[in-house]
Amino acid sequence: MPTRRALLCSAAGAAAVAAWPLVASAQEAKRLVIGRRTIEVNREPASVYSLLGPGGRPGIHLEPGERFRVTLENNAGLPTLIHWHGQTPPPAQDGVPGLSQPVLPTGQRYEYDYAPRPGTHWMHSHEGLHEQLLMAAPLIVRERERLDVQEHVILLHDFTFADAAALFAKLGAGEGAHSGHAMPAAETKADPHAGHNMGAAAPGAAPGAAPGAAPGAASPPHLHDIEYDAYLANDRTLDDPEVVRVENGGRVRLRIINAGTATAFIIDTGALAAQVLAVDGNPVLPVEGTQFPLAMGQRIDLLLKLPRGEGVYPVLARREGELERTGVLLATRKARVVKLASKGQRKAVVAGLDLEVKLRAKDAPPRRPVDRRLEVVLGEKPPYIWTLNGRTHGQHRPLAVKQGERVQLTFVNPTGMMHPMHLHGHQFQVVAVNGRRIDGAARDTVIVPAQGARVTVAFDADNPGEWALHCHNLYHMAAGMMTTVKYP
Repeated sequence: MPTRRALLCSAAGAAAVAAWPLVASAQEAKRLVIGRRTIEVNREPASVYSLLGPGGRPGIHLEPGERFRVTLENNAGLPTLIHWHGQTPPPAQDGVPGLSQPVLPTGQRYEYDYAPRPGTHWMHSHEGLHEQLLMAAPLIVRERERLDVQEHVILLHDFTFADAAALFAKLGAGEGAHSGHAMPAAETKADPHAGHNMGAAAPGAAPGAAPGAAPGAASPPHLHDIEYDAYLANDRTLDDPEVVRVENGGRVRLRIINAGTATAFIIDTGALAAQVLAVDGNPVLPVEGTQFPLAMGQRIDLLLKLPRGEGVYPVLARREGELERTGVLLATRKARVVKLASKGQRKAVVAGLDLEVKLRAKDAPPRRPVDRRLEVVLGEKPPYIWTLNGRTHGQHRPLAVKQGERVQLTFVNPTGMMHPMHLHGHQFQVVAVNGRRIDGAARDTVIVPAQGARVTVAFDADNPGEWALHCHNLYHMAAGMMTTVKYP
């Protein structure tokens, strides 16, 4: 059922639709429709959301130099709004309810027009918990420098048949991993339309407790709040995986997006060594390996060289620290495909910063003095309240910067869980990990490991407005782990 806030935003959105500016452009607008669809998960039908662009293809794909000129239509049956993750549009087009735009009422539309950033990006709802039911899709802006390779996009997700709002309420009541056990997602099945007001206090929180929540770890170290029913790669499990036909001896570029709401994955290319081409849409100097951490919201572009001869080459996304896995199969034309189990024989490693310290930006920003240094302490308070600098979203104090400044931002995480921290409207460079200075990759989302990790990033305040800064674990953000960066 819609919340009171959703109803108010719907009314405001309806009034705003007619006034929303249509920006003149010679390029015809692409139509992007928010709707509903049914997929099969574990041999059961599942009703989820869809974001379909031209030709019924998920998301939006743009050629070099093409503008992001898009008409967003909401046919989902409830108010919602879409954020263009990894892009740096004008603040009024960022897609965050109550910050950049009102929610888009069902049956209405918004128009967008801006110059997009190239690379592998994605889109997802920033309203309630809609993202949990697959309201997400790729946003690919092809680079001018094109490789003569086959390309394939992989969108990863964690899936539950349970009502996301009910899961969140249980976490808020202390019935999740914070009480010493992980909560099975399949305890209940409910209306997938249900959402949650992300600006509300966390369930179970004492009135007035959240703003003064002391930063620090309130639970033992753990990896997961929720046990999901399935893990998906392009909507499919390994029981019925996507088979990508490839040429033997050929090269494949994989654009991999972690659209999971609460799950970090380890990308495992098995027998094939892969080369990292880009992270979060930004080119890096090549780094080779077979296992690569990918937190919620992050993207990675991998280049694989296939051997001569027929063969099947799994590219797996393994749930960090666990046996569960999903993925796709790269198979040559005549290769016989054999089914893989959805659980492996050994647990995946934990997502950390081993790759991060090896990455170097291919086009690093010019060096210049830091004008402002800020620290953001990630905090936690029982039963399920997550804070930034001791405050939850709604009681937060925006981080104030000035236009033109180079800002250095240090995330400090004494809590018991990893947090992927995401800044809207900007790209930052990772410049230090646990005090060690590096000229790292350019990103928009960075892993901050549990139990005392310090990760420092730097960005230029070159896109004035008020921008969301939050953990990309959906349930942590919903429980308060969001603030803003504001200027002028």
